[in-house]
Amino acid sequence: MNLSAPDAGAFLARLTRLDPGAVVRMKSGGEHVALWARLPWAVLVGRTVAGTGPRDATVSAADLLAELGRGGDALPGRRDQEWRWPLPPPGARVVETVPAAEVHRIAAAAAGTLRAASTEGVGGRAVGQRALRDALLDHVAILVTDAESRVEVPQRLIQAVVRMGFLGRSAPAPGEVDPVQLGEVRIQAIGRWVGLAAPYGVAWLLPVSQFAVRPAAAHTNG
Repeated sequence: MNLSAPDAGAFLARLTRLDPGAVVRMKSGGEHVALWARLPWAVLVGRTVAGTGPRDATVSAADLLAELGRGGDALPGRRDQEWRWPLPPPGARVVETVPAAEVHRIAAAAAGTLRAASTEGVGGRAVGQRALRDALLDHVAILVTDAESRVEVPQRLIQAVVRMGFLGRSAPAPGEVDPVQLGEVRIQAIGRWVGLAAPYGVAWLLPVSQFAVRPAAAHTNG
């Protein structure tokens, strides 16, 4: 195993902060390895990094991060049976592009709404944190309609690309005059899957009822 430690480490560090017990699926192809994981709010996230690795294996994200941190190249103990979700199929179409800075703005607005609702309630009534969080994550943040389809991008996907650091920096570094150019985010769709492709990674969502819940030691589900 030989992965780009800075790129893989950035992905794994963000992932383990959000879910210390997360597993990561590694799929090698040529001189690159795709890293996949599922966030606690049911979104799949992925990043492709330079290097070589197993053809298809699932390991502990924390163990892989520790191995890279000490400069090692050993594959942590396999945990293939813990991967229970399909991966998005190839061939997705781009339905719209939006500035990455706008995605940052939408995420920040949602955080402000959550803070306000937590302290002031909704309609003068107190609401539990879990109910607030779930309602916010399910809120449609971006809606794209065309002749072919109606694509809804919920806050779950927005939070995924922001909290995983896929957009890059959102503000100037000390000494910089102009804001950092973050590029664009592509809204993608294939079948019932909806995804966001950001500069440093992708996030995909499929309704929970579509996920497989059987052991997948051989990874036959995607």
